[in-house]
Amino acid sequence: MLLIANALALINFPNIDPVAIRLGPIPIHWYGLAYVAGIMGGWYYARQLAKNNRLWAGDKAPLTAEQLDDFILWVALGIVLGGRIGYILFYDLPSVLANPLRALEIWNGGMSFHGGLTGTLIAMLLFARNNAIPAWSLFDTVSAVVPIGLFFGRIANFINGELWGRLANVPWAIIFPTGGPFPRHPSQLYEAGLEGIALFTLLAIAIFVFGALKKPGLVAGLFVTFYAISRITVEFFREPDAQLGYLYGGWLTMGMLLSLPMVLVGIWAIVRALRAVRTSEA
Repeated sequence: MLLIANALALINFPNIDPVAIRLGPIPIHWYGLAYVAGIMGGWYYARQLAKNNRLWAGDKAPLTAEQLDDFILWVALGIVLGGRIGYILFYDLPSVLANPLRALEIWNGGMSFHGGLTGTLIAMLLFARNNAIPAWSLFDTVSAVVPIGLFFGRIANFINGELWGRLANVPWAIIFPTGGPFPRHPSQLYEAGLEGIALFTLLAIAIFVFGALKKPGLVAGLFVTFYAISRITVEFFREPDAQLGYLYGGWLTMGMLLSLPMVLVGIWAIVRALRAVRTSEA
């Protein structure tokens, strides 16, 4: 059976060391570098959007590059705290209740995108209120840059050999060191492509070609809708978390369950943004 599995897996797992570099006794993991790259890359791109007044309604950006410099700490806390708390609540609550110290073991489990999104949303609302920034415009700015972080995060998942896909016999299937002897979908790369590259490209076209930032809430609505659709699609190829398995009939996963309401919220935001523009023009 193992020989068959190896024959089907035409691509060998690169088996990259999860530790990128070591500073003496301190290991620096690729996962941590992915967060830094995502946040810093998003911050740079957001500053470029804020500096380009022609992208915004009235040819004036509703927030400044300097305000984004202050916001980076808020969003970093929202992502990390929300992501970890969300993972515990959605995926690992029984284990944490049995051993509370497990909540601090970010290497033993991980982060939840939906939790990180909630934490970021809270950070955006508080920051917008404290700095008199239109909340929808801040939502749009952050939504435009999130795919950068998603891309780096999913690549780090692949390097770590975690969150792999279901059993597969496609030519690009991979045998992951922690996934048993059989080839599996590299679902982390599927997510990097859909949630990262494809979604970033879609939002960039909406912004630079169709002027989406001139319609507050439109970019945010597009992001939420198409992220949810991408995540639901990939869930058909991704192995569900072992402690949860499949829900309700043996095919639904927690990722699908959390993403389904996002489709409705995203569509609502898109409709709201387009109606607001028509009302303003009238």
